[in-house]
Amino acid sequence: MNNFDNYIPDWFKSFVSVGNDLIWSQYLIGLLITAGIFFTIGSRFVQIRWFPEMFRALGEKPETLDNGKKGISPFQAFAISAGSRVGTGNIAGVATAIVLGGPGAVFWMWLIAMIGAASAFIEATLAQVYKVPDKEGGFRGGPAYYITKGLNQKWLGVVFAVLITVTFAFVFNTVQSNTIAESLNTQYSISPIVTGLVLAVLTAVIIFGGVRSIAKLSSVIVPVMALIYIGIVLVILVINYDQIIPMLGTIVKSAFGLEQVTGGAVGAAILQGVKRGLFSNEAGMGSAPNAAATAAAPHPVKQGLIQSLGVFFDTMLVCTSTAIMILLYSGLRFGEKAPQGVEVTQSALNEHLGSGGGIFLTVAITLFAFSSLVGNYYYGQSNIEFLSKNKPLMFVFRCLVVVLVFIGAVVKTETVWSTADLFMGLMAVVNLVSIIGLSNIAFAVMKDYRLQRKQGKKPIFRPEELEINLFGIESWGMNKKNKSLY
Repeated sequence: MNNFDNYIPDWFKSFVSVGNDLIWSQYLIGLLITAGIFFTIGSRFVQIRWFPEMFRALGEKPETLDNGKKGISPFQAFAISAGSRVGTGNIAGVATAIVLGGPGAVFWMWLIAMIGAASAFIEATLAQVYKVPDKEGGFRGGPAYYITKGLNQKWLGVVFAVLITVTFAFVFNTVQSNTIAESLNTQYSISPIVTGLVLAVLTAVIIFGGVRSIAKLSSVIVPVMALIYIGIVLVILVINYDQIIPMLGTIVKSAFGLEQVTGGAVGAAILQGVKRGLFSNEAGMGSAPNAAATAAAPHPVKQGLIQSLGVFFDTMLVCTSTAIMILLYSGLRFGEKAPQGVEVTQSALNEHLGSGGGIFLTVAITLFAFSSLVGNYYYGQSNIEFLSKNKPLMFVFRCLVVVLVFIGAVVKTETVWSTADLFMGLMAVVNLVSIIGLSNIAFAVMKDYRLQRKQGKKPIFRPEELEINLFGIESWGMNKKNKSLY
């Protein structure tokens, strides 16, 4: 893989290095935390108060579209975003965070997930409010749409659309394919070139199948593999039950520098925990709203609740499961020179469960990462459609996705992860500033939902009945083009 990395221009490597130093200063971390706290207080702790409501919304049936077909259900929209959330960030990313930041990085993952769940609620709700009908009779939307329509800032919407297309469809997909290649090479000595070619072919087959095939693929793969993965970790916990409490204590102590296990101290724990937490759960990054907008829901808040639940599912369950397993691994070492990524997680599973553990993880990471490949592609597709209706452009975009899936498999792991850190940081800055500016709308929509539920009604969103005047609405109320939702 190192030979292929030599083909990457030095100017690009310098750009990524300098960019990361600027983006991942205390300013972005401060923005993430400040925004999360602001939305938490402004929504009166929606991620906690309405936790039971999240599960009720998840099970609702999809609405019928004008063409007579069922729209993408709330669960399928959740699965698309989970297909991107649950992947290498949960397995390889968590391992890297612990190795570089110590056990305390796990605590900061929890924190960013807890407050980030409120940010996820706000951005998904806004995505539903400003979604637009697509040519297939469904919907599309996301930050590019609510920035343009809600903030009336077309140029900023274009900037975000370009950022998310590059970040997810190109950069993040190189991370996913790289992790698959690394896992298969570690476990079975399969050449990354072979893995890259196979992944490129499979990706090409899937992405030309349309949005509905993406939903079906993700809804099958992600929940099943995640449950199996969590189940295996529970078995490991039962076996090592006497070490759980001390391990949790170590996480908390390390988070505040009370128990140092690596040279980076508290700063490294915070940086790695926030970085890898954001990469994994995507709360506030502006990615999940693209999937949330596709759902045919009667009220925007329903998708806000579901996407907030997705953050807990990703971090509190899947990431924590990985962290526990790794911290119980006797061969765990810390520091930049220590093994990182999926190699650490595989070694931990092999110690706990024998060679079968490593084999399962190879299968799991392959399926997780491949579902993420597909989910990431959808984010790019949605934003390409925002930028242009040109069909040849879409064809070129799909071809580039396939090419970069191959490239990601054959270059160095450090290269793809550092590039991903830079672009997801840029996305997060633009999106967080935008949803803060639109927070009054999200809070008003939330109030409307709460009042209808209090009256015993099934909430239906009619923007003309809100206490706040809205503009730029295409899919709701008197201005909606699709009248089958009511």
